[in-house]
Amino acid sequence: MSDVTTQHATERADFQATSDPALLESADRGESQLLDYHQLYELWERQQWRTQDLDFSQDRVDWHERIPPDERYARMYGLSSFFVGEQRVAEELGPMMRACPQEDMRIFLCTQIADEARHVAFFDRFYAEVGVLEAGDLRGRLEETSQHLNPEFEELFDQALRDRVDRLGRDPGDLETLVEAVTIYHMVIEGMLALTGQHFIIEYNEEQGTLPAFVEGFLKVARDEHRHVAFGARFLRDMSQRDPRYTEAIQRAMADALPLAEGVLRPKWIPEEQPDDVEIFGTTIAETREFAAKALGRRLKVIGLVATA
Repeated sequence: MSDVTTQHATERADFQATSDPALLESADRGESQLLDYHQLYELWERQQWRTQDLDFSQDRVDWHERIPPDERYARMYGLSSFFVGEQRVAEELGPMMRACPQEDMRIFLCTQIADEARHVAFFDRFYAEVGVLEAGDLRGRLEETSQHLNPEFEELFDQALRDRVDRLGRDPGDLETLVEAVTIYHMVIEGMLALTGQHFIIEYNEEQGTLPAFVEGFLKVARDEHRHVAFGARFLRDMSQRDPRYTEAIQRAMADALPLAEGVLRPKWIPEEQPDDVEIFGTTIAETREFAAKALGRRLKVIGLVATA
């Protein structure tokens, strides 16, 4: 058995190195040694990887011969959310990067733009080489996967986040809007939704022994996301300590985004009347929400927005 499956990803040294508070029990007490922006950049240099090093030949066999059609359709919800989500957020980072008030912040966000592009390339290679979709190019695959998304996903990405990014494009000096955008992007979209989905998708594939190259690459995507979220936690803590109005901006953004995030965590193909405790791929909607809430709570305690015990 490989190192990937003998140790939970969050316990690995490379994951712990990101300083994401969600990975640390000490964050329950509000304690975390957050890396500064230059240290996060240096960590990015050390944690490079290449999508072209992945061999999807066994994944193709698994997808077409081991995973039944109805399960393939159900799996597409989670995979589609990531593929389309990575492409959407990559487009939004430019105005956020330009609006950052410090050069070291901007330099780190440049690395995140590169990461998000690599994540899109990872999913595109998986879809193309495994033969998941009928479309023959990146644009077509993005359009085809979009059919699996629910309305809350569109509202969160195309309204809540994009509205704020568009405001930053017009006025890069609007730091309150930047704080709101980082809150939605790094705390909710990446911190709650992406990392929660990654945790359970990786865990299920490891238990089933399916899609080994996908799991290998997805673990690297998750490690990148933890590093991004660590930046978000550091930025929001710094800004909230600078001025109370930025704390209020975080709270406003949370109030807008959290109800939408709750909806995204419920797959489109599950009827509303179906209870949250029905098991899907080894877990339940209630368990995914609990996992996401715990991670968010730890980050907010370190930022200073939630009282510690």
